[in-house]
Amino acid sequence: MLVLFIIVLYWSLNSTPENFKTSTVVNLDTIDSINFKDYDSLTIAASTLYKANDLKKLMQGEHYRDAWSTPIKVKVAFLDTLLGGLTVIEEGGGNQTKSLKLEDSIGNKYTLRSVNKTPAPLVPEFAKTLGLENIIVDGISAQHPYAATVVASLAEAAHVQHTAPKLYFIPKQDALKDYNDTYGNKLFLFEHETESSTNWTSIKNVTEIVETDDLQLLKLERGKTLKIDEHALVRARLFDLVIGDWDRHAKQWGWIIKEEQNGQVAIPLPADRDNAFFNISGIIPSILANKNVTPEMRPFDKDIDYMPGLIHDFDVYFLKSTEEAVFIEEAQQLQHLLTDSVIENALRLWPSQLYDLDGKTIENKLKSRRDELLIYAKAFKRILNEKEYPSKPLKGSEDLELNGHYLKCFECY
Repeated sequence: MLVLFIIVLYWSLNSTPENFKTSTVVNLDTIDSINFKDYDSLTIAASTLYKANDLKKLMQGEHYRDAWSTPIKVKVAFLDTLLGGLTVIEEGGGNQTKSLKLEDSIGNKYTLRSVNKTPAPLVPEFAKTLGLENIIVDGISAQHPYAATVVASLAEAAHVQHTAPKLYFIPKQDALKDYNDTYGNKLFLFEHETESSTNWTSIKNVTEIVETDDLQLLKLERGKTLKIDEHALVRARLFDLVIGDWDRHAKQWGWIIKEEQNGQVAIPLPADRDNAFFNISGIIPSILANKNVTPEMRPFDKDIDYMPGLIHDFDVYFLKSTEEAVFIEEAQQLQHLLTDSVIENALRLWPSQLYDLDGKTIENKLKSRRDELLIYAKAFKRILNEKEYPSKPLKGSEDLELNGHYLKCFECY
């Protein structure tokens, strides 16, 4: 049986198309010769890489393969006119996502985040040696390519801060300068950055927007006069549970620093919604997502199968001392705000061809998880109580020189 399993596994891996396209514009065969200034929108498919036969779907999962290859209508954007003109500052991105950081004329910062992912840095050497790298690459199909726009709508209704992502096709253009070959003629999410010296939010009396490591530096400088908005962070983390976003490490948060009478309060700004609605299926992904193998990689089902996997050092660092009453109150508020109509209207932001594929299923899962949120909130707090404070820096803060108490906890003195 083991030999048969290995044979079937490699057979399924070899079914991946050698020739595939990303950001495929429909009915335009010679994309490099098109004058995109003649178009305000295009019909485009994110990627054909994840097309699969029945064997591959059995072994590696159904996921959102059809959503990746389904053409949808997308607006065309030129950086020299978008929001009055944007300038490329630098290249960014993490292990999977290529990105460009941009700035407008008044100093607001934005980012272009590629819809298509490049997970090659995540592939371990043993997987390359054994010819299994396609398991990692193909796993991107468990991410919905257009989840971020729906999540932003849900977040708005839930009074959770967000980066207002919008989907654009970015043609090759002079404004991309040396980045044309890498970033031109591709599909991107355009959104606010999680660090800014200007206030692009609707919150008043904001002095700056910083990332988590800079928030910790501010804490060292300001001490007790700087606090986090515990209610807002608990709500944001419970919202993550509703949408099934399991990948919420410290580098995926910004903080809006607001001046108050007796100091400053840091309001959480979640970013990077690649793993919302994460849809795991198939024999291999199910093995990898087992709670004893990769406990943090939880599938987006109607209920949460293993809560401890969803609670990170980030949560312990910021929320271990938060009272259970806060978790209960924020769970009840989310249940009140995320009504059936709010959930349904958010999913209907997708074009009909996308909604018809997965929309109703995602709606039902969101409603089910919302209905159980009070139970999840109490479990969240119970697990927090059981966990020890971090003994090493949060992700992205490895270079900071934090003394004992600020290494363990934001509010430890």
